[in-house]
Amino acid sequence: MSVNITKLENGLTVVTDSMPHLESAALGVWIKSGSRNETQDQHGIAHLLEHMAFKGTKKRTALQIAEEIENVGGELNAATSTETTAYYARVLKPEVSHAADILYDILANSSFDEQELTREKHVILQEIGASLDSPDDLVFDNFQSTCFGNNQPIGRPILGTPETVEGFSTNQIRSYLDAHYHGPNMVLSASGAVDHDALVKQAEGSFSSFQNSDTEAASSASYIGGESIIEDDFQEAQLVLGFEGRAYHVKDFYASQLLATILGGGMSSRLFQEVREKHGLCYSISSFHWGFSDSGVFGIHAATGPEDLQELISLLLQELKRSSEDIIQSELDRARAQIRSGLLMAMESPAARAGQVARQILLFGRQIPNDELMERLDALSVERVRDLAGRIFHESIPTLSAVGPVKDMPRLDEIKERLGVRTPEAAE
Repeated sequence: MSVNITKLENGLTVVTDSMPHLESAALGVWIKSGSRNETQDQHGIAHLLEHMAFKGTKKRTALQIAEEIENVGGELNAATSTETTAYYARVLKPEVSHAADILYDILANSSFDEQELTREKHVILQEIGASLDSPDDLVFDNFQSTCFGNNQPIGRPILGTPETVEGFSTNQIRSYLDAHYHGPNMVLSASGAVDHDALVKQAEGSFSSFQNSDTEAASSASYIGGESIIEDDFQEAQLVLGFEGRAYHVKDFYASQLLATILGGGMSSRLFQEVREKHGLCYSISSFHWGFSDSGVFGIHAATGPEDLQELISLLLQELKRSSEDIIQSELDRARAQIRSGLLMAMESPAARAGQVARQILLFGRQIPNDELMERLDALSVERVRDLAGRIFHESIPTLSAVGPVKDMPRLDEIKERLGVRTPEAAE
């Protein structure tokens, strides 16, 4: 990888990953600010700001922003997550400077027009309504809220609520941007047909307008666990069972990624083979590990008919208990191969490369080469992953989120008992 990194005087980092054989480039601005940086009365404002950035600036209308990027065959988009917000574009080689100028303009010069704000609030209300009508979205929103509680920003849905979204003013949006979009909190990242020196020179003349000041850190996260059950008349029961995971920076993070892959990371995984292939109890089942800067969540998601819910959960708990005892070397090797191939395949995508290095700089303060990532994975043994499984599944309070025809499913206390969860409260 030919990664070049330059930090501007205002603290903003410019990073490029050149792929000279390409005729296109992906570039964007990643900000270390997401939904967990909101206060209680700001719930949903990070996502609303992301939408409003495209609704006109001092020199471009919303239509002109869209036309300018699409007139040259490019694409422009954005995304808000728990800990970051990203604004990104993909264009042909001659348009990199043009795309960078548009990205700067929407971040530094958005007009936040009142009429546009009214319209965009309505759009987000439709987005919230769609999520509430989608049981597979609702079960995950409830899962995160139950993991951390609504009193913590990390536990609140990224979209906000109708009440909070409707109440935001242009001054509140501008105030949030001014408080969090600072140079040290931002990375301008580009990959593909890019020239590092040219992008740095352009950034020095524009992006240097962002303040060189520290941003208040997000409140620390505390995993709680618990239960959220919504009985409704859907055809399928949506289920997420989770446990406390590991933060990006702790030693068990990579072991957690391997464990998630072994249990439910593909068609050869334990859960897919046992629950779907051998017993036909669901269409799909998967496991995941979400790492945050100071916490994490390990979870399993499945959907099944109400008549199969009891058996599915029994098999799931059986596999979780077994994972601390009999993970074998071939499973570990296969999981490592899956993660390795995912990393290498992503390197063929300019968008994936630009996003990966930007997030690494925001989260770790540096770019982490793939060779280093693989060395960390290769150092993990079967015994280490088994031990981690025992600690996650037997020493962490579970989180249970279910939506649909779930009246007769096992509840949290029964699941804890069947797993033999050893928590401090149980020992008292």
